[in-house]
Amino acid sequence: MDIAQIFADVGQAPWGELRTCGGGSAEHVPGMLRALASADEDEADTAFLGLYETLLDDGAVCEATAAAIPFLARLAAAGCESRGLLEFLGAATGDPREEHAPSAETAACRRALAAQLPLILPLTGETADPRVRQTAAWAAARTGAAAEATPVLRRRWAEEQDPLVRAELLAGLVRLDPRCAAEFALPSLGSEHHGSVRIVAVLMCLDAGLPWTPSLHETALSLLPAEPLVLAPHDQERTDPVRYVLDALLARGADEDRDSAYTLLDAALRSPDPRAQAEALKAADHACTVSRAAPGRLVPALAALLRDAAPADEPDVVREALDLLARLGRQAAPAVPELTALAAADDDDLADRALEALVRVAPEASAPLLARSPLGLRPGALAAACGLPEDRPAPPIPCTPELLDAVRARLTVPDLEAFDGHMLSRRLTAWGPAAAAALPELTAALPRFPNDVPGALAAVCPTHGSTDRDRVAGLLRAAATHGPQEGRLAAAAALHELTEETGPLLDALPDALDGYGLQVANAAAQAAGLGRGAARLRPALRSALAPRDEIGRDERQLAAEAETALALYRLGGTADEAVAVLSGVLDDVARARPGCRWPVLHAAEAAAGLGPEGRPLIPALERLLGDPETAPAAVGALLALGHRFTDPDRVADRLLDAAECAPGPESALDALRELLAHHPELRTSGGVLPRLTELAERDRRVAASDLVWEAVVRDELFRACARDLLARERRAPVA
Repeated sequence: MDIAQIFADVGQAPWGELRTCGGGSAEHVPGMLRALASADEDEADTAFLGLYETLLDDGAVCEATAAAIPFLARLAAAGCESRGLLEFLGAATGDPREEHAPSAETAACRRALAAQLPLILPLTGETADPRVRQTAAWAAARTGAAAEATPVLRRRWAEEQDPLVRAELLAGLVRLDPRCAAEFALPSLGSEHHGSVRIVAVLMCLDAGLPWTPSLHETALSLLPAEPLVLAPHDQERTDPVRYVLDALLARGADEDRDSAYTLLDAALRSPDPRAQAEALKAADHACTVSRAAPGRLVPALAALLRDAAPADEPDVVREALDLLARLGRQAAPAVPELTALAAADDDDLADRALEALVRVAPEASAPLLARSPLGLRPGALAAACGLPEDRPAPPIPCTPELLDAVRARLTVPDLEAFDGHMLSRRLTAWGPAAAAALPELTAALPRFPNDVPGALAAVCPTHGSTDRDRVAGLLRAAATHGPQEGRLAAAAALHELTEETGPLLDALPDALDGYGLQVANAAAQAAGLGRGAARLRPALRSALAPRDEIGRDERQLAAEAETALALYRLGGTADEAVAVLSGVLDDVARARPGCRWPVLHAAEAAAGLGPEGRPLIPALERLLGDPETAPAAVGALLALGHRFTDPDRVADRLLDAAECAPGPESALDALRELLAHHPELRTSGGVLPRLTELAERDRRVAASDLVWEAVVRDELFRACARDLLARERRAPVA
């Protein structure tokens, strides 16, 4: 390798003017490139790691990446870390299958690599290492330069014997020219070909848009488990072939293709091979995050898997199936008999997972099993029954005498951990007065769990006057004034809820306002709810707004400032004071934290609470309309401030964009409902209600989440809210 020749023209690029992925100057890049060829192994390794950090950070390229490509291609052609550099070069071109246009930097990298094909293409056949040949074929196809690369890949296909290289050549040929699928992929489906070639042939038939046929179905099914057949670390989607097939078929949008996808998944889930089941479960998990039809089609196969599997031999498969059913909630109702049977099993872990799933799928049916189970050995089921994680609603489990007795007994365990006390308090709170029999146990647990038990005590008290109610009020009053410092605010808030007594709460809130972040935000919200009768808290609220250099203003503190500003206004402060604080929050985010949305949502909600007196905030709120995550809050605030939109159709489109891609689509519908009330002409403008109907009735979910729980629950909530809104608007009189 002639290093001098490789880097002869490296100085011609304006490295000092080019930017790296980190935003700095690329003037050090030539030295890093030379270090790749160093005889010092440590120096070369360090340079290789720096290559990704500097020029390909998490898949993103920069100005300097395209300038470095010629030198990287020369090094690879000279045998210097050829496979690793080819992987880098191919990755720098982005994904040619993406629907949107590539960025200017990515397009420049594709052009730069296409110019180096005379160096890359020979590596598809002239090296003894089959993995280098495979990677070179992959990188060449990523350029999209069909005229230059296709003839060479055709010749290599005729010569190559290694199955993984042949599979990559097949993929490259079809990617460069989809017409090659009929010539190369279809004839490669037969059993006489290696499995690696056959599975890629299936995928490439899909990529080329060929119809999904019984032959493709049988080939894909016969190759399961297919993951061991695929060695394509560069193309991550292909390493999960079942999901690849699923995504390709669902993307076509036709009912018959969707049916084909679920027919394949159903058959794979019913395979006798646990490895095939495991692959199918991953794809089923993904299907349920993106498709509304998926649970209805796949739950029967999941139930059959639980019924037919041997948990002792296939525990991982059974666990994955149970976890998926739990996340599907009520949509997994056909699996209740299988869940019930497993929940009564001897294996504590599987029984706990099955009972947790049953709680989420059929909470009414879970009560008898929860009552009979040792709750200490069913932590997952207990957490689900108590409404955890915190953002999940507590399931409607009936308060049967047997289950209530089990909860009461658990609450008396001497060494009960704080988390268990928190969970049990949530469950009793959800039951309310139906759980009044637990008052003695809650009373005894108050000193141990001073933050959690007060709310439960207030919740389970009888709703009308009684000696129990008076006694609980006395306990809470004592805890709020003389109990542990950490629990005084919780006790005071519970007392206020029970009796509307404000004195202890007014005494406890200043200490909470002297804290930080979420604690202050919660305390400020409680203060705001007390109204002008809590005017004496204004000094503590203003103190909470004072700068704290030792802490700084992170997003939690900014959110706390927004809540505090509204509390000051509600307690008799001036609107100008609140506007100044909220302006500061919004300006700080816009200037220094553009991706920091949580405090923006708090600020917008607080601005809405100011009503027309918050109109000076309108320009700052209008700037939030362009972000799908903040647009709903901004619209709600602007309408509350009395703002009237000059182009409500465009605003409605922004809200529907938010409903389709933002994490909380139901908030977009709340804002849309308000917008329609203020701008009734939108009902007949032609675009809003038809698009909302499409979002509510299509198969693809709207919730933007990779988590089945988030996708399913939020999408189902969105769909119910959307249908309700549509029904109301269709009944509304025409303006």
